[in-house]
Amino acid sequence: MRQDATAPARDLGVYVQVPFCQAKCTYCNFSTGVFPRKNFRPYVASVCREIGEHASLYRAEGLAAWQQEPPPFAADTVYVGGGTPSLLEPEDLGAILEAVRSAFGGAATEVTLEADPETVTEEKAGAWREAGFNRISLGAQSFADPELAGVGRRHRRADIFAAARHLSAAGLGNISFDLIAGLPGQTADSWSGSLDELLSLVPAHISIYLLEIDEGSRLGREALAGGRRYGAPALPDDDAAAEYYDLACARLLDRGYEHYEISNWALPGFRSRHNRKYWRREPYLGFGAGAHSFDGVERWANTHDPAVYVAAIGERRLALDERGRVSKVQALEEELFLGLRMLDGIDLGEVERRYGVDLSDRVRSLAEEGLVEWTGTTLRLAPARLTVSNEVLVRLLPGEEMPGTSRATV
Repeated sequence: MRQDATAPARDLGVYVQVPFCQAKCTYCNFSTGVFPRKNFRPYVASVCREIGEHASLYRAEGLAAWQQEPPPFAADTVYVGGGTPSLLEPEDLGAILEAVRSAFGGAATEVTLEADPETVTEEKAGAWREAGFNRISLGAQSFADPELAGVGRRHRRADIFAAARHLSAAGLGNISFDLIAGLPGQTADSWSGSLDELLSLVPAHISIYLLEIDEGSRLGREALAGGRRYGAPALPDDDAAAEYYDLACARLLDRGYEHYEISNWALPGFRSRHNRKYWRREPYLGFGAGAHSFDGVERWANTHDPAVYVAAIGERRLALDERGRVSKVQALEEELFLGLRMLDGIDLGEVERRYGVDLSDRVRSLAEEGLVEWTGTTLRLAPARLTVSNEVLVRLLPGEEMPGTSRATV
């Protein structure tokens, strides 16, 4: 069915995945790796082609939303992540943004680049600003040099401060800093010191993540096996990591930061618009190897292998690893699991009406245990219990309450 050309396009987030790194951190469970620089430009060319030809590629794949003409979306946020996209030459990053503007219009108001501190130079920062980036996500992770060295990070404390100076001088003052709680060798004192140094920079946005221990990383596998490599014996226990997180919550609140999502804080006016699309189940398209997409009806993901991805795009076809329509029960689970990550909570009454379920008994039980706050129709996680959020969310999942559907894997 042809869409009315005068109908307004829906806002869309565009994500571009750059899977290249200088080194693989011991804790990393992402589909990234170390590749020769000669691979960078052919990869960028493939990403630009995928972006430019996305509508025809999606139609050929049978994706329903792209059977309309013109396509129904316009991008208002762009996020170039990885990996370490700041390894690319500025002109290549500029080519990616130009491809996005050509395909989706130039109305994006938030354009983010992930960068590692040691890759930021005065010249690069200026070129990024000139290309159209207006927000930088800086992977600091820690301000303690032994912790950084222990997990294979290439930068040190001094590089973080130098990067902040270069970015600010270039007019890129909207900087988000990442920290990780629970790194090997981290102590209450070193964590407090990292918070002090972070806050001295007065970032616009802060993300704090609890270290994940799973089979997807070298450190995770070593820790689960009881081994001694990669600093596994020096990992803080779960209680200590939770205390570090709680300390961050208190310190950032005291300094005027809004805690708007489990792992994210912002000064007023600086919440991440792009990332909120994920938590609100708004549409976004991912380009590049390993990138994920969601158009409101279907989810799909590109292959993680950059060589396979480049070959497929060169043949003018998508290289999909996953694709599936989101069932009603999956959509409900996502509403709960993603929506409740935001500290403002969700409108439980609206969710129950939309999906035809009654979650009141489960919610009442969790509220009586002090795990959630339920006021009127608004449901939110209890601020003091955020470190056990996964347990709370799993208990809310609908199970067999929706006949004829199956449980999603979360």
